[in-house]
Amino acid sequence: MSKLISRVIRSYKDEIQSIKDRDPAATSTLEILTYSGLHAVAMYRVAHWFYLKNFKFIARLISQTARFLTGIEIHPGAKIGKGLLIDHGAGVVIGETAEIGDNCLLYQGCTLGGTGKDQGKRHPTLGNNVMVGCGAKVLGPFKVGDNSKIAANAVVLESVPPNCTAVGVPAKVVKQNGKRTLDLDQVHMPDPVSQELCKERIELERLKKRVEELEKLIGQEGR
Repeated sequence: MSKLISRVIRSYKDEIQSIKDRDPAATSTLEILTYSGLHAVAMYRVAHWFYLKNFKFIARLISQTARFLTGIEIHPGAKIGKGLLIDHGAGVVIGETAEIGDNCLLYQGCTLGGTGKDQGKRHPTLGNNVMVGCGAKVLGPFKVGDNSKIAANAVVLESVPPNCTAVGVPAKVVKQNGKRTLDLDQVHMPDPVSQELCKERIELERLKKRVEELEKLIGQEGR
């Protein structure tokens, strides 16, 4: 237990320093101690310790208590490196097999989740110094490379190389190593939901015409 306490204290120091380095709104250590993201990560460290000791119920109880208190859900089975900053935090979800490297930054509403199609490793792996913007969804058992950035509200469904910026739904790499790789039109970017609805509308019209043809054919045979 003493090892657990020292580990939590050490991680607390790492996270506090990470917040000081990257959050311009943080004016003092005392203020940082009120951050919900800091509390969520600290409670995760305790829950993860119990998870590794195979006390799964206690681990889950701690993680659900953290969710109730902070609005941040981190599965105790996730693997998280040092210096994680969860900024604002509300609505952040981190799945069981997710892995997060050192000094990553997650904004509110982001999800490190699964697609429901995979077994075993179901959730993403983030390298070091990765930023995931607010509302972004990273779904599946692939890796987002070191120093990469996921834009707000992006939906990432495949791996992202190191030093890249991914934008859009589904996300595309638009910048790598500081150089633009794709001119993404944010105004006229295709909406996958609208595209799918359009396909369904076309299919519905085709079926409607087919039904009308069959009704005419049946009517003619009845005469």
